[in-house]
Amino acid sequence: MHILRSVFYLYIFGVLLSSCSSNTSEKKVTKKLPDPNRDSILLIYNPAKADKKLAEYFKELHRKRNFNGNVLVAKKGKIIYEGTFGWADYLHRDSLKIKSQFQLASVSKPITGTAVLMLVEQGKLKLTDSVEQFFPEFPYKGITIEMLLSHRSGLNNYVYFSDKIWKEKYKGMSNLDVMRLYAEYKPAPYFPPNRQFHYNNTNFMLLATIVEKVAGMPFKTFLQKNIFDVAGMKNTALYPTTEYSKIPVDVVGHDRVWRRSVRQDFLDGTVGDKGVYSTIEDLFLFDRALRDGLLLEKSTLDSAYTPHSKLQNQYFGYGLGWRMYVDSVRKEKVIYHTGWWHGFRHIYLRDQKRDITIIILSNLVNGSINRIDEVYKILGMPVVRRGVSEDE
Repeated sequence: MHILRSVFYLYIFGVLLSSCSSNTSEKKVTKKLPDPNRDSILLIYNPAKADKKLAEYFKELHRKRNFNGNVLVAKKGKIIYEGTFGWADYLHRDSLKIKSQFQLASVSKPITGTAVLMLVEQGKLKLTDSVEQFFPEFPYKGITIEMLLSHRSGLNNYVYFSDKIWKEKYKGMSNLDVMRLYAEYKPAPYFPPNRQFHYNNTNFMLLATIVEKVAGMPFKTFLQKNIFDVAGMKNTALYPTTEYSKIPVDVVGHDRVWRRSVRQDFLDGTVGDKGVYSTIEDLFLFDRALRDGLLLEKSTLDSAYTPHSKLQNQYFGYGLGWRMYVDSVRKEKVIYHTGWWHGFRHIYLRDQKRDITIIILSNLVNGSINRIDEVYKILGMPVVRRGVSEDE
């Protein structure tokens, strides 16, 4: 009996030892499990109790400035105003709905950044890893993941470079197509790596391509499994034109003149810098998933929300996938991103101090989204003006 007991204890010890000696090259990151009813609870909203000042303001913005789009404003995790204005597709006179899906344009970048930082937390990527570690044929050396996330790579913008080369203007160009063009043509970079901040779509296109390589699955699959499903984003997806001859959404981007809807072209095949389609409510769920620690650890988010270059105009910086307004004297920090692409214009803004979220998605590029200073004043937060009007 003593011998059997000794053998049993040795077996238990061996099991415990093997469970503790997991592969150290890959970190075990445990995230909180979301409540299955979480998204429906967060999205509870009673229009009768809407913030009256916000409701009146956006109604006037639509009437006077022809604002066309969807709006959500939340405070401390509760929606205090939600509205929809105008047409999804002017040609067919289809009205926008709360669950209308917009091409997020550069508001896709924080989602791509989140995917990259997840792999960093899992030990599958390091911020110091360079692009050529994953793509040896990439002709520019010493450009790291961190430089891409913070727009300090110095690379030229593939949007302009490829336009001179890609002949089939309405056939989707994939991320790997761009990688082949870089390897073949080797266009001159704007400046050496890590010298300065320069906002550039190439950085996040490259990051999405690296996520695919490291995760061993399509970028859209990684986003779906690790971000959209976890956050409860049921109306969000990546829709590249390399896979979809017609994007399966009803919202069309329009230029300043209503009659001109903006046709998608070969650049709608590349993703990471853009390409995510989503709703105001799903972006709010993404916002809460970040704040509640469902996607990334607090220390990771703190780094992402810290300027990685010298502040521009005293207050404006860029972290790891996020723009930000920082006022160290008043202890203000507003994390945000803007988007502008093919008739879509957006701002997604998060006041960290007051826990305020503002999401404005527009499919008519007429400048009305620049007229929201009064929204900030109504909410008692800093006026974040610079960046909304930047070309992205």
